[in-house]
Amino acid sequence: MKRYILSLVALAAAFTAHADEIAADSARLQPRTIEPVEKLKSPIVVDTIATDNKALSVILFNDNTWRYIQTDKIEQDSTAFSAYWDTENVSAYRSLDLASLPTSVAINLVDSIGSYRYPHLGRITSRYGIRHRRNHNGIDIALSVGDTICSAFDGKVRFSKSTDTGYGTLIIVRHDNGIETYHGHLSQRLVEEGDRVVAGQPIGLGGNSGRSTGPHLHFECRYCGQSFDPERLFDFKTGKLRRDKFLLKKSYFSIYSKYSQDFNAEEERNAAEKKETAASAERRYYKVRSGDNLSVIAKRNHTSVSALCRLNGIKPTTILQIGKVLRVK
Repeated sequence: MKRYILSLVALAAAFTAHADEIAADSARLQPRTIEPVEKLKSPIVVDTIATDNKALSVILFNDNTWRYIQTDKIEQDSTAFSAYWDTENVSAYRSLDLASLPTSVAINLVDSIGSYRYPHLGRITSRYGIRHRRNHNGIDIALSVGDTICSAFDGKVRFSKSTDTGYGTLIIVRHDNGIETYHGHLSQRLVEEGDRVVAGQPIGLGGNSGRSTGPHLHFECRYCGQSFDPERLFDFKTGKLRRDKFLLKKSYFSIYSKYSQDFNAEEERNAAEKKETAASAERRYYKVRSGDNLSVIAKRNHTSVSALCRLNGIKPTTILQIGKVLRVK
C-alpha cells in the first residue's frame, strides 16, 4: 500500500511538472476503443489527480490506463449542469416548449478530452418506436441480474432513485454534450445525484425492477427532454459509436423516426450538408464603396474582372451601385 501511495505521489508530481505538455497532448488524445464482447471489462476509477491546468484533471483506472476529464471549474462556466437541473423528478424539461428548440443542433459526442463507452453489450429485445400501442422511448437490452451498466459519456448524475414508475430503479446521467441517458429496471445504484462520472464508469447493476417482464436494461437517449432513437448514436451490433459529431434534427424526436428506416437517406443528406457547409464557408463577399469599379474590386480581392462577372451574373460594363454586395470568391 505504501508503494502504491508513493507511486501516486510521484505521478502527481510528474503531471504538475509537465503541465504544458499535458495541455498539448490533450489535443491529440483519441477516444477509448471498444473491446470485443468477450473481452469487455468495466474499468474502475481508483484516483483523481489535479494538474496545473485548472481545466483538466487526470483519472486513473484499475486497468493501468488513464485519461483527462474536465473539472468542476469548467462546469461553473456552463449551463449544462444548472439550467433545468432537477434531482427529484424524472423529467427536468417539463416547462421547455418543443417549438423553442432549433431545427437541428450539432453535438460533439467525443473530442480530444471526452470519450465514450457502450453502456452494456447484449441482444436488443425491443427497439425504439410504438410497442403495444404505447410509445417505447428507448431500447431494451437483454442481461442477467447483476450485470454491470456503464456511463456512455462523461457527465454528472442528475437522477438516481428507486421509483414507482415503469422505469423501476432509474439512473439518469446528463452528459457534457447535453444528451441525457436513462438506465431503467436496475437492481442496484452505484452512483448518487451530483456524482461526476466518466465514460465507462460503472453506474449501476442490471435488474428487473419496475414494469418489466424479465431482466433487461431499458436505455434511452434524450435531448432537452425529447427522446430519440439510441441507434442513431450506437451500432448495437458492434458497440461502436457511429460518428464523433452528431447532427440532431428536431424531426428525430418523433416516435416514428427510427434510424433503421432512414439511415441510408440520412447518410446521403449528411454528406450533402457537409459539402454545402464547406462550400459556403469558402464564399467571400464585398460591399461596393464610393470610387469602386470592377477592376479595383478585383485587384483588392485577388481575383479577375471576368471571375467577378461570372460569379455575379453581370457584365464588365455594368454600373455598380454603392452598397451593392458582390460575391468575390
